[in-house]
Amino acid sequence: MKIELAKSYGFCYGVKRAINIAEKHPNSVTFGPLIHNKDEIERLEKKHQVGLVETLEEAKKYDTVIIRTHGITKERLKRLKSEGKKIINATCPYVTTPQQIVEKMSKEGYTIVIFGDKQHPEIQGVASYSVLPEKTFTILSEDEIIGLPLGPKVALVAQTTRKPEAYQRIAAKLVARVQELRVFNTICNATFENQAATEELARKSDIMIIVGGKNSSNTKQLFYICQNYLDSCYHIENSNEIKAAWFDGKERCGVTAGASTPDWIIEDVIAKIKELTKES
Repeated sequence: MKIELAKSYGFCYGVKRAINIAEKHPNSVTFGPLIHNKDEIERLEKKHQVGLVETLEEAKKYDTVIIRTHGITKERLKRLKSEGKKIINATCPYVTTPQQIVEKMSKEGYTIVIFGDKQHPEIQGVASYSVLPEKTFTILSEDEIIGLPLGPKVALVAQTTRKPEAYQRIAAKLVARVQELRVFNTICNATFENQAATEELARKSDIMIIVGGKNSSNTKQLFYICQNYLDSCYHIENSNEIKAAWFDGKERCGVTAGASTPDWIIEDVIAKIKELTKES
C-alpha cells in the first residue's frame, strides 16, 4: 500500500512559538492546555517540568504562568496580573489580532459578530474583549443570523480555524441586513494551507488518517473535509488507536495532521501504518 503525507500539515507558527516559549521556562505552568494535544503536553511536563492549571486558584501557587496559545479571557488575564505573577504570553498572534479588533470596534459602537464555537477557549477569550457584551454574538452558521438584534453597524471576525467558504457566506448574509459591515480576515494562513492540502490528498486516497487532539478545532475541520470525499476517514490522537482492519482492501493511504500535532507523533503513526500494511 502507498502512504502519502499531505503537502502541508502539522505544527503551525503559533504552536511552534508556544512550544518554544514553554521549553524556555521550565518549572512553570500553563493556564489551560498550551495546545490541544495531550501527548505533547505530557512531554512538556516530563521533560521540561511545565505543568498545567485550569483555575485561578491553582495558578496562585506558582510564580510563572504561561498563557495558552488560544488565549484566555481579559478578566482572567487581569486577575493573574493582579496576583503579581510573572506572565509569559504564548497566545498566538493570529488569536491576539481578533481580540484587538473586537475591543476596538466595540468601543466604536459596532455590534460584534464572531464566527466560531462559543465553547472554544479562543472564542471565549476573543468575545471577552468586547466592551459591549450585550451587542456581541457568536454564531456557527449563517442561519443563526436570523433574529439577531443587529444594529446599523456590524464588525465580523472569525475563529482562526474556520473554513473560509462558510465565513464568506456569513459575510454575504450580513451585508444584506446592515448599513455598514466591517469584515476582518482573521482565519490563519496555516489553516488555509492545511485544509487545501488535505482536500487534495483526500481526493486521490482510499483511506485518510487525520492525526490530532480530539478537542482540536482545526483537526476536526480536516476530518470533516475528508468525509466529503471518502468514507474511510479516521481521526486519531496517536498510533495506539490505529487498527489493521481499516486498511483491508485499500491501496492509497493519505495522512494529514492538525496544527497542534508534533512531528514525533506523525512519525509514529506512519511507522505503525507501515508495520501493519507492509507499505509497497
